[in-house]
Amino acid sequence: MNHLRHPSHRILVIRTLWRVALTVPFLTSCASIVTGLSQSLSVETVAPDGDDVIGANCKLGNDKGNWTVNTPGTITVVRSYKDLNVYCTKDGFGQGSIAVQSSTQTMAAGNILFGGPIGAGVDAATGAAFDYPSSIKVLLDGKK
Repeated sequence: MNHLRHPSHRILVIRTLWRVALTVPFLTSCASIVTGLSQSLSVETVAPDGDDVIGANCKLGNDKGNWTVNTPGTITVVRSYKDLNVYCTKDGFGQGSIAVQSSTQTMAAGNILFGGPIGAGVDAATGAAFDYPSSIKVLLDGKK
């Protein structure tokens, strides 16, 4: 540790530590760290008369992937800026579909302040800055 006794070495170490401390926040993405890239949501299907329809097969998809769930059920999807398209079918019923829009998480606004433009850009590109509704209801066509 003798090399730290010289004032110029101490100044160099202190400057390096400050640079690291000031740079790290800009390399992280707040929403992806706090909420993750995926989201759990529930899917239900209903008949035109409002009755629940059990056992419908639903396919969900966005630009990040495709998933399948039977209703009522819970599924984990990857977040995205793009709509989540949900298409459901059940024997004896017609089909039903809905395009579910994502919304910006409040965490994304905080990331602009604390994570800087790099963190906000990472969250937007990965989809971590966006959320879908936690519950989705799909209306099936009448009985056939």
